[in-house]
Amino acid sequence: MANVCDVCGKRSQTGCNVSHANNKTKKVFKPNLQKVRAVESGSVRNLKVCTRCIRSGAVKKAC
Repeated sequence: MANVCDVCGKRSQTGCNVSHANNKTKKVFKPNLQKVRAVESGSVRNLKVCTRCIRSGAVKKAC
């Protein structure tokens, strides 16, 4: 299952952990996705949405 926001398309990013000794190891930064019952095009669906989309009001939650 992919870590992708259904609204904005935000997905996992890669980078490095850097230690005090400047050793580098691979790291995956995952978006903070939440399962939300939301209204999309007039119908209620379960979506995986990042918290930024929820906070900004890009998603209308179903009651």
